[in-house]
Amino acid sequence: MSEPPVIVQRDGAVATVTLHRPEVRNAFDAATIGALHTAFVALGLEPEIRCVVLAAQGPAFCAGADLRYMQQLADFTEAQNRDDALQLARMLRAVAECPKPVIARVQGDAFAGGFGLVAACDLAVAVRAARFCLSEVKLGLVPATIMPHVLRAIGPRAAQRYTLTAEVLDAATAQTLGLVHEVADDAAALDAQVQRWCTALRHASPQALAAAKRLLAEVAHRPLSDALLADTAERIAVARASADGREGIAAFLAKRKPAWLDPEAD
Repeated sequence: MSEPPVIVQRDGAVATVTLHRPEVRNAFDAATIGALHTAFVALGLEPEIRCVVLAAQGPAFCAGADLRYMQQLADFTEAQNRDDALQLARMLRAVAECPKPVIARVQGDAFAGGFGLVAACDLAVAVRAARFCLSEVKLGLVPATIMPHVLRAIGPRAAQRYTLTAEVLDAATAQTLGLVHEVADDAAALDAQVQRWCTALRHASPQALAAAKRLLAEVAHRPLSDALLADTAERIAVARASADGREGIAAFLAKRKPAWLDPEAD
């Protein structure tokens, strides 16, 4: 029996989703895309999970699409290719819209779709030796399904350069562009940063974290119009009246821990 392409582990309030195809540099195929989609949808519905770590086994984080898989796609009809690409797009959306914060633990190279997978996460830390590349144009392709996430992560001007040139970025450059937030010298430092973020997220209100993710996604790049002012006013009003909002303020004033605090966070 073959091993699953994705492994999901739970440790208290933290779930880890691990790409488990090191022999092909954790490249995507239909089974991997489907397993990632299933994992993130399911974890988003689990109330005990406070955050999700996206990790990978082996020397590479994700090399994009599996070449054997790409060869199969070459024989697909246009409609079949469209449906297949939509599955990838939906998986990336499941990562980006997961109500739990998602941390990318990037221990190696992230190329093409792997670049997009990192961009879809909320937080990312990479080991210093990791490299990043939007390599699609070298194969006669375009990074279409990942582009909404790439633009969100590094902005249109940087995306224009690295999409067209397919230059390889080192981790320091990826940090400068905003693709990753921190760079770690080794695996121990990588894990330490992941742990720091997990601890911080477990101190926050789950309800507020989910609402904050929606706020960031839905408010970005909107003009400062009366409609936006009304939208943001409505969001904070709802948050103030929510159970977690009331509890958070009451706990702060009483100098006690809020009821929603993960007991293992300290």
